[in-house]
Parts: sequence; C-alpha cells; structure tokens
Amino acid sequence: MGGEDTRPTPVEVEGEADGDGNDEVTRPGVGAQATTSPGTVSLTELPEGTPRPVEVDYSQPPIISFKDVHKAFGPKRIYEGLDLDIYQGETLTIIGGSGVGKSVMLKLLIGLLEVDEGSIEAFGEEVTTMNEVQLLGLRKRVAMLFQGGALFDSLTTEENIDYPMREHGWGTPASRDARIDEVLEMVGLPDPEVRKKKPSELSGGMRKRVALARAIAMEPDVILYDEPTTGLDPVNVRRINGLILSLQHRLGVTSVVVTHDMDTVFTVTNRLAMVKDRGIAFTGSPDEARSSPERYIREFVQGGLGVLDEDI
Repeated sequence: MGGEDTRPTPVEVEGEADGDGNDEVTRPGVGAQATTSPGTVSLTELPEGTPRPVEVDYSQPPIISFKDVHKAFGPKRIYEGLDLDIYQGETLTIIGGSGVGKSVMLKLLIGLLEVDEGSIEAFGEEVTTMNEVQLLGLRKRVAMLFQGGALFDSLTTEENIDYPMREHGWGTPASRDARIDEVLEMVGLPDPEVRKKKPSELSGGMRKRVALARAIAMEPDVILYDEPTTGLDPVNVRRINGLILSLQHRLGVTSVVVTHDMDTVFTVTNRLAMVKDRGIAFTGSPDEARSSPERYIREFVQGGLGVLDEDI
C-alpha cells in the first residue's frame, strides 16, 4: 500500500456536511445489479455518476473461509454448519433478520468470540487456534468498525486514532502524527480542530468517520463494518457508502459490511450473503437476490419499498 498517493477522495454531497437529521437532501434510489457471475457488476438505477464497485477476480482462492461453523449462546443456536468464502478486493454485504447472528460472524473472524465447532481461515492461517499474540497480528490486517464507533469517550480524535497504532508498535510518534492527518483527510475531516475534539463534541456522522479513520490507520487488508449507517441522516449514509466504495477503488480494500440498509447494499455490493436458518441461505448479487424464487429473500432485499405481499 506504499508508493504512489492512493488516498481516497472525500465524498462530496449536497447539504450540510455533518447534520444529524436536519439536512434537506434526497437519498439515492435503490439500484439494480444484473450479473450471471459474482465478478461482473452493473448498477443501472443509481444516480448518474455514482461509482460502481470494482470488478473482482473470483477465480482466485478466497482469502477468508468459514467452514462448517457452529456457534451457540447457551440454548440459543446461532450457527449450525455455516459456510462462507470472502475474496480479495470484494465488498461483501451480510444481510438477514434481527438476531440471526450477522455481527457474530465478524467477531468470530477476529477472535473476539470463539467457535463451538468448525474452521475459520484467514490468509491461509487457522483463526480458531490462534493465541492472543497471533490474533493481534491478524487484527492489524483485519480492522473492524463497530456499530457505535466504539471511540473512547475520554480521548480526543487524534488520541483515539493513535491508540491502536501505538499499542501495535506502528511507526514513530512523528509518522503516527502524520498518519492521523492523512486518514482524517481520507474520511473528509481535514479541519485541524477536529483532532482536538472528544466524541461528545462530534456529530453522529463525524464519530462514524473518526472510527473509520482509526480502522484504516494501520492500512488493513480487510475492513469489517457492523451496521455502518445505522442512525445516520441521508447525507452521512451517502458519505459512508462513498467511503466504502472509495477504499475499494483506491486501496483495493476487502470490505465485509453487515447492514439492514438496502441503499447501502445496492450501492457498494459485489456480492451479498443472507444469514437465515442458522447458516448462509443465499449468496449472489443484489439483483439475483431480488429475483430469487424464495419469497423471503425477494421481500427482504426490496426493503422499505411498497408493502409485503400478504398486506395487499
């Protein structure tokens, strides 16, 4: 990731940059993808000029694989034989009903939770047998943007971003300071005053972007997003979607996005995976999901458009 300047360009949208719900903007319409294989992406209904996801080479082996994964919390069974592959450079969105275990998958991948049975491989290494030192190494390559941002309330923006770099021994104080400026510019927060503010002094959208800046600070290969647009106004939903696309285009980052937001799905996705019945019920493009013979899948990706069949 070194060499030429490959920094993403901050996303520009109309309206106030960091409102928490009062911005008068139009949210992008839900688009469509038409593919016969996951490597070809065609978004046909998004606003003109919306970037498309990068085409992905699915002939290569996956960089992450979940194989026959089982997980339960007490009597509640979350997974029973879950299988899923994730490929270099793709944006994979994970969808499904509330409480089915979408976020659990992310936490299993980086060792915050342990599987009951099964295998998780990342970059050719078995995650389930890693010790804490090995997991720390994995977390340098696989960063996570938690649902609420998970910023430290008592730390300023620059201290929040510096914290994981310092803990992992990344760079010198001077290089870390320069990196803080760089990643804040990447996420569209170049104002030096932002560096000195604590989370309580930032809007919801700004907190999400500071958390993303922290996630990308150590140049990870994979970024995991847990509901990145939840609670954001339409301006900031567009901004976060744009940042996900920008990181894929400019840095080749692999993204795994847990979301209920169908605008996000149709804007950033190469493939989506639906969690249902304690496993993966579907993988494919959003358009393939929308035309699925299974009614539940069709209605889920239709999102908030119209009404359900049984209501008419």
